[in-house]
Parts: sequence; structure tokens; C-alpha cells
Amino acid sequence: MVNIEIQNTQACFVALWQQLERTRQLFGMQYKRFCIRRVLQSWYGPEATDDFIWEVCYKATYDEEEPIYGYNELPPPSLYPRKSREFLRALVAVKLGIGMRQVDLKRLDAAYLVVFPHSTPINVEKKKRKEV
Repeated sequence: MVNIEIQNTQACFVALWQQLERTRQLFGMQYKRFCIRRVLQSWYGPEATDDFIWEVCYKATYDEEEPIYGYNELPPPSLYPRKSREFLRALVAVKLGIGMRQVDLKRLDAAYLVVFPHSTPINVEKKKRKEV
């Protein structure tokens, strides 16, 4: 069980990114699937009901063509952070009872860089503007 008090702050986001990486490593050692359902069950125990898991997955779905289900495996956050970011964003929104747009993405992304300093930042512009 995780004892992180969910808040919309950078300190909370740093703790969530760290806990997510520790959970990924633990599941790897135990040969368990690293998916939203197992992460939530590991972190919240009996509080992680099917309805709670469904709500987090529903809010984490950022692309209608590729919905996120509880058993979909999450890629390693240090290499492919987008799905993990949406998962943490949805978790904070559900736990605080706020909308997804109210979760502070700047702080969430800054926290990612604190935890994974040698990774590529999440919000890198894909196209650089040509200067005239």
C-alpha cells in the first residue's frame, strides 16, 4: 500500500513518478504484468475496486483509437512516458474529484524530469519553427 497523499503539487507528482518506477521494478522481479489494474491494486489494495480502476482508465484514455484498459501493459516510464503521464494525471483527477484539465501538467512534467533527469522531456516540440 502506498502512503502518498494525492495533491495537485509537484512534490506529490515526484513521489508518484518515483513510486511508479519502483512498482515497475518490483513487478519485473516478480514476473508480474506492469498494468494499471495491478498498479492500483498494489497501491490501494481493497480500495482499488473495478469501478475505481475503470474510472482511472477511462480518464487516462487520451486517444479514442487506442483506449487504455486495466490490463494493457504500460511501457517503462523512463522510455515512453506519455501513457504513464496520462495514468498519473487520471489518478490525481479521480482521487481529488477534479477534471483532467485541472491537473497541473507543468508540474507533472517538471516532476518527471526530477525523477528521470537523463530522459527526454515529455513536451519537446516535434517541429521547430523555421526562423525567417
